[in-house]
Amino acid sequence: MKRIAVIGLGKVGSLVAALLHELYAVTGIDCISYTHHPFNTYNGNCNDQEFLREILQQQDAVVSCLPYDKNLVIAQMAHLLGIHYFDLTEDVATTNAIREMAKTAKGVMIPQCGLAPGFIGIVAADLCNRFDKLRDVELRVGALPRYPNGLMGYSFTWSPAGVINEYLNDAEMIHNGKRKWMQSLDGIETINIEGQELEAFTTSGGLGTLCETLEGKVDTLNYKTIRYPGHCKLMRFLLYELIMKEDRALTEDILTKAKPPVKEDVVYVYAVVEGWKQGVLKREEYFKAFYPMTIGEQEWRAISWTTAASIAAVVEMVATNDLPGQGFVKQEDIPLEKFYQTLNGNKYTLAQNVKG
Repeated sequence: MKRIAVIGLGKVGSLVAALLHELYAVTGIDCISYTHHPFNTYNGNCNDQEFLREILQQQDAVVSCLPYDKNLVIAQMAHLLGIHYFDLTEDVATTNAIREMAKTAKGVMIPQCGLAPGFIGIVAADLCNRFDKLRDVELRVGALPRYPNGLMGYSFTWSPAGVINEYLNDAEMIHNGKRKWMQSLDGIETINIEGQELEAFTTSGGLGTLCETLEGKVDTLNYKTIRYPGHCKLMRFLLYELIMKEDRALTEDILTKAKPPVKEDVVYVYAVVEGWKQGVLKREEYFKAFYPMTIGEQEWRAISWTTAASIAAVVEMVATNDLPGQGFVKQEDIPLEKFYQTLNGNKYTLAQNVKG
């Protein structure tokens, strides 16, 4: 795998392409024309099948950094051409469709390669593997402004469409040993991180395929998003009382204009697993706070580099045969130690809890 196309050169995609450009021949593709990148770029509409085929038939792999609802057309073309496919989607329906395609794929198809789902699932699996028998698995992730203002205490440093999708779709979980679906923006709890009081609540997609993997093995498995106190209540008011859930495009436009990205952000990743080791009940935890990082000559937001480094590391592992080269790969099947040994996965170890 030497030639890789990266589609979508926005907040995350441009960094994904730059990271992969250090190792491979990268071609960047976007609907906007770019001239300042160190890799080749093409300007075009990815809904144009002929344009897409012309570009991708020259590649060994494609990485989609587009919003969740634009990924399927890319995955279908990758499947048709027999090249490897990677994306960042949190959308369950998109992942299920790609998983079905992967049954007859000539290359590997790995969606959900971001932060959550993605890295958090890799961490969770590593913790689970330390136990003889599992009881509870609880995962929490939040990408937040370091210096929040306003009642919402948030800024859209990541895709507004993706955030809204996570807030509106139902979330899968395991409760009392049974797989269930729960409404997002529910199950609110108080969480304290290094003296800072925050809230966490259910959102969709963060577990990826973990419910399937751990069904019958745990009593409790859930994922919640971390926000500043009061955020969940305001989003429920906006989406349900004002019925903005009926117009996602308008909601996205309002939130994008009201809460633009901030330069200083922080990403919290927390996982806790309880179970038995040699008959003794134990608890294992993982917690890290990630801050903006300078890569090359540019400072990147924490959410940008943690997401970009995660998917770039998975691409590396396929290229070096540390992961299968064909079919569907779950995030929890990716070994954490091998992930850390990649050029880009190693960024997680270098940046742990180091404030900018």
